[in-house]
Amino acid sequence: MAPEDSFNRDATKAPMNPNSVTMVDGYVPVIDISARRTGSGRAALAQAIGKACRTSGFFVIVGHGIPSELIDRMHTATTAFFELPDAEKDRIAHRPGFSGFRRSGGTTAQSLDRRTPPDLCETFGVHVTGEMGDREREALGDYWATWKLANLWPSDPAEFKDTWQEYLTAIHALAADLLRLCALALGLDEGHFDDKFDRHVSSLVANFYYPQVDEPLPDQLRRGAHTDFGGLTVLYQQDDKGGLQVLQGEDAWRDVRAIPGSFVINIGDLMALWTGGRWVSTMHRVVNPERADTSSRLSIPFFFQPNHDAVIEPLPPLTPAADKQGPQAVIAGEWMAMKTQKLFAPAQ
Repeated sequence: MAPEDSFNRDATKAPMNPNSVTMVDGYVPVIDISARRTGSGRAALAQAIGKACRTSGFFVIVGHGIPSELIDRMHTATTAFFELPDAEKDRIAHRPGFSGFRRSGGTTAQSLDRRTPPDLCETFGVHVTGEMGDREREALGDYWATWKLANLWPSDPAEFKDTWQEYLTAIHALAADLLRLCALALGLDEGHFDDKFDRHVSSLVANFYYPQVDEPLPDQLRRGAHTDFGGLTVLYQQDDKGGLQVLQGEDAWRDVRAIPGSFVINIGDLMALWTGGRWVSTMHRVVNPERADTSSRLSIPFFFQPNHDAVIEPLPPLTPAADKQGPQAVIAGEWMAMKTQKLFAPAQ
């Protein structure tokens, strides 16, 4: 698919009203963040973000300022990689966790101890720490962790590595500013979380949902139902292909339709814990296409994760449920490594 067919070319250049908040299916708000450079604009945006994080834990942003041209190149280079023959992709494969290429994206539901067949996708991923030297990476926790691996880059397409690194720089800057807005939304100083993310172990992952020519197994999805288990996720999803759903209540799944030029934002388990349960880390999944639809779909999440040794403690006031559980704190890296190992563990 040519990039000009995939994106609304003006989506990031002609922002909506700075105070505009609309809704996707009445549950996930769409927030124009183009006013985030002004003091009054940041206060209004923080209020909208806080409301979203208390209800669905999800919101969609437009007016973010990341050039559509860069997103187009990212889409094109990444799709070209996944369309290579398996033998070419396998040159950077067979590694644990979100590192390098994997023909199977794991079994996401296993991170919540739910048993389902493997997810129907391929993945490629890198970590911001993956460009460090061996000794620096080995110091990132005295346990197995995917962010301790060196990045592996494909040689084809030729522009792949440069494009991914350029995109990673841009998406990290956006995520860092969103985190500052989250701090404001919680009534904290804007830089409250900065020292917990100044050595972050974040990852950038591409999910390639290949054409489904065979009938899925029972309970097998493109991505099984799960919560993200870190801080903040910034997701690009292909504009013309749906599939992402968010759980509302006990059993109502809501579509999060792809809006041209947007990113989907959601908080993870660590952030929900951090807020004393006031914000929610919500179950979501990627459903299979209609049986007549044998096209592929691409999504690229950036998982903004704290420093591996950050101590995550609930901020008061706690919700009644969090208060009943008593004081709890986790080491960010240990928590994320445990969840990642579950996700990629062999099915029982």
